[in-house]
Amino acid sequence: MKNLFDYEDRIKFVKAVYYHFHPIPLPKPFKDGTGGMGKYAPEQGCIELYDSEGACAHLSVGRSFVANVLPMILNGETKTYNEWRDTLYWKIRNSGFQSSQAVEVGQLDLMMLDILAQRAGKPLHRFLGAEKDWAAAYKGGGSLLLEDSELVEDMVRYVEEGYRTVKFKVGSDNGTNMERDIRRLEKVRAAVGADIGVAVDANQRWEVEEAWQFAQLAKPYHLAWFEEPIHSHDMNGIKRLKEMGITMPIAFGESMRTYYAYETYVEKGVDHLQPSIGRMTRIDDILKIRDLARENQVRFSSGGRIYLNAIFGCLYNEEEEIEYHEPISKPVGVYTLFQPEERNGRFYCQPDIPGNPQRMDIEKLEKDGLLESRQIFYAE
Repeated sequence: MKNLFDYEDRIKFVKAVYYHFHPIPLPKPFKDGTGGMGKYAPEQGCIELYDSEGACAHLSVGRSFVANVLPMILNGETKTYNEWRDTLYWKIRNSGFQSSQAVEVGQLDLMMLDILAQRAGKPLHRFLGAEKDWAAAYKGGGSLLLEDSELVEDMVRYVEEGYRTVKFKVGSDNGTNMERDIRRLEKVRAAVGADIGVAVDANQRWEVEEAWQFAQLAKPYHLAWFEEPIHSHDMNGIKRLKEMGITMPIAFGESMRTYYAYETYVEKGVDHLQPSIGRMTRIDDILKIRDLARENQVRFSSGGRIYLNAIFGCLYNEEEEIEYHEPISKPVGVYTLFQPEERNGRFYCQPDIPGNPQRMDIEKLEKDGLLESRQIFYAE
């Protein structure tokens, strides 16, 4: 397996502190085409992971990380960065590389990169080779629970904030009400004008024939892309859509955890690759997918929590954007330290704080009654 990140620094984990949260409420319930998100942010907790040299990585994780990963790393062993990655990667193989255990290996990968950047005295994006401190972004939201007027108001506000592409959800009434979806698309397009990119996300709501029907109805509104119109693993369904002559770009990727799936996406005709930071099994896959998109002249963007996303977005060019999903990200941002600066369709990372500076604000979470418990773990 080719490693794009080939660090030989040796790491010994000595301590972890895990903070578990009560559910963090969203200001408004959120719904997509397959019923995702609901009333609460997805964050379950966060961890502080210490190495023997005094560095401390921070990341949002759940209790399963504590149960699955900590016993494998708080064992007194010292390994190089790649030895830790490879050891854990193959230990979870029988759970599958799409599993939650696979994602947890990727979370450890992120924390090890954080530790190495702290040791080097560099912000993580610069440690990884970025030559700039900003990432270009598009803005997503558009819950199916919003009234038409609320949806239009949000999309117009996004444009006024400096975003050149906006995105909202389709798949109303469990995918049965395309009339509503198209009506909302028509209103958004009229409100933002012809020069703004408008994308829609079906969250895998439809079968091939239904996705084709929607694409035909949406043609007059010149979509920037049609995201996850069908099941994300239905590779031959994607191929069929392309063979049927779908004209708008189709986008997939946030549901996949390894690089190899994106090779198949390109082969089947996907026009826009969309990996998600924090959901990958190996973090250098993000940059391998970026390079795959460049080689095949398809669009690339990445999703995920905004600061991590911005860190990697500093390694992209201006046409390779990150997603800022405001309805889910902003409520969590209230409980984080060191948010990236949002300005005119870009996010700016801290240029002088080593590692990944973002972390959950434990003091505020506790003050607001959202900190459920704290656990401390030591190496054997």
